[in-house]
Amino acid sequence: MERVKPVLCMAFVQVVLAGINILYKLVVNDGMDIWIMIAYRYILAAAFLGPLAFFIERKKRPSLTWEILFHAFLSGLLGGALAQNLYITSIKLTSATFASAMTNLIPAMTFILAVIFRLENLGIKTVTGRAKIIGTLLGIGGAMLLTFYKGVEINIWPKSINLLKNHHESSSHADVSHQDDHSELFKGFLLALASCICYSFWLIVQAKASKVFPCQYSLTALMCLMAGVQSAVFAVAMDRHWVQWKMGFDVRLLAVVYSGILSSGLSVSVMAWCIRKKGPLYASVFNPLMLVIVSLLGSLLLDEKLHLGSVLGAVLIALGLYIVLWGKGREAAKITEVSDHHHASIEIAQESSVHSLDHSDASSDQVKQLVI
Repeated sequence: MERVKPVLCMAFVQVVLAGINILYKLVVNDGMDIWIMIAYRYILAAAFLGPLAFFIERKKRPSLTWEILFHAFLSGLLGGALAQNLYITSIKLTSATFASAMTNLIPAMTFILAVIFRLENLGIKTVTGRAKIIGTLLGIGGAMLLTFYKGVEINIWPKSINLLKNHHESSSHADVSHQDDHSELFKGFLLALASCICYSFWLIVQAKASKVFPCQYSLTALMCLMAGVQSAVFAVAMDRHWVQWKMGFDVRLLAVVYSGILSSGLSVSVMAWCIRKKGPLYASVFNPLMLVIVSLLGSLLLDEKLHLGSVLGAVLIALGLYIVLWGKGREAAKITEVSDHHHASIEIAQESSVHSLDHSDASSDQVKQLVI
């Protein structure tokens, strides 16, 4: 059961993330302001995680400094407000399946940025370095194929349920026309790519922030609070019609509660537990599972048409993801092996030194006995 727990937890996380992609499409189609949706999401997530972080980490949490607050501000902007708004706009212009497929480019984008900022060695002469480069190129090629090639239509379900028909028929027709328009598809691609880049920057900032403030729940709660405030400011600046902030018992409230508590609150906590148990590489391997679930749900519930180009592009992106992760895994294993060998050499040297000292002490005792 202990071996099955991480698998079930990561599968749960991917199902939750797939669900929010479907709800995003429904909310956008219902006419809800994007900035308001994101503001509500992160404010609710901060309200959920705040008490949890207070009680779990109250004994080990260091005092807040301006450096910690600055890292939380950047994390909220890059990984929250900006990345999510770009992502939802991409879903609006394309489809939930397309946008979720693009998220598998994040490891490749992170690798490119890490090389640019000299946080990662290119290592083109090594097998692991070449694997990371090939995986990155495969992912980019898959994204290009996903964007510019459709191919034949693939029907999975004998009959689908189009939930978009229940919310503003004209918007639904507009979205369908957008999907057929290559210019809108290209805009959606650029927005999804910008979202991936923002998220990759967030990963780099988060790595630095976790060293400065090593309290996962408190740091995530601060990030959500900052993202909520930033999104609220953006929402007020973009749309001053306060009627947009009203909530009823409809898909908008469902999306806000689902995204705030399950997606940004519970899923982050579960993922943090899995990363602590199995490491970040293990958690990353489950990313393509979300794409599969979104593709199935999108075609069933949103009447999104799957095409051969979408499937082939998604396969290339997922393949590139696994090759990059394989290269990173081999690289980490080599570093661990070298470190273990170094420690073993030190221990052998120490044992030899102690043995030599014992031998010299014994020889000294023999000389003393001869002299006597």
